[in-house]
Amino acid sequence: MNADAQAPTSSIHVNGSRLELIDRGRGRPILFLHPHIGLDPFAPVLALLASGGRLIAPSHPGFGHSERPPGLTTVDDLAYFYLDLMDELDLADVVVIGSSLGAWIAAAIAVKSTARIARLVLANPIGIKVGDRETRDIADVFAMVEDEFIAHAFADPAAGKRDYRAMTDDEVMVAARNRETAAIYTWSPYMHDPKLKGRLHRIRIPTLILWGMADRLAGESYGRAFCAAVPGAQFETIAGAGHFPHIEQPKAFAERALAFANANI
Repeated sequence: MNADAQAPTSSIHVNGSRLELIDRGRGRPILFLHPHIGLDPFAPVLALLASGGRLIAPSHPGFGHSERPPGLTTVDDLAYFYLDLMDELDLADVVVIGSSLGAWIAAAIAVKSTARIARLVLANPIGIKVGDRETRDIADVFAMVEDEFIAHAFADPAAGKRDYRAMTDDEVMVAARNRETAAIYTWSPYMHDPKLKGRLHRIRIPTLILWGMADRLAGESYGRAFCAAVPGAQFETIAGAGHFPHIEQPKAFAERALAFANANI
């Protein structure tokens, strides 16, 4: 990995809380919202996205080294937080790209306001209830041991393996903090907001749903149901990827996202 790909994190204060983020590249702003497993600052997809504009990739409040104010306990809270972040940075014509939990947050932002947002890319989004009360739409990640989670989430399990013995104390702490914070935001109700599906019709900007075809946490029918709830949304699959296509297929992911961002629709 070249030195340019290893962008150091910086920070900004939003409503008095310190937010860790990566801010690199130039041009049209691209806000990347990471999944519940956290943000890897060395992930190849970040350099690829930054080639297409000014990439802003924060660690959500409570993830990484970002502070989480006590009042932030839901994805709805995070949506308002990121609206404030865009105000703080005075961003316009933003392309918001979210993965999994990040896609849920992106959709929750867009149903509230798209005043600063031009395009939306949602990769393997979660956040809505598709089946009936007795049907589990999304596998229970908190009940899985890590090997089971990796087998469900990745097309190639090797892509999700982590050697905790080789990690620094800080890296282990961040991994534990990410899991704890993910549970705060997504545990109850599990991985969805009961009101979000009925609000997705309010997303009135061009939207692309990207779906890793090997996702065993949530099936393709779930992704297509999410897409159908967003007016005019496009649905595209990515082969060789599971729930996190930005990790397993970063080049294809970035190319699809940037092509959509720049398309004449």
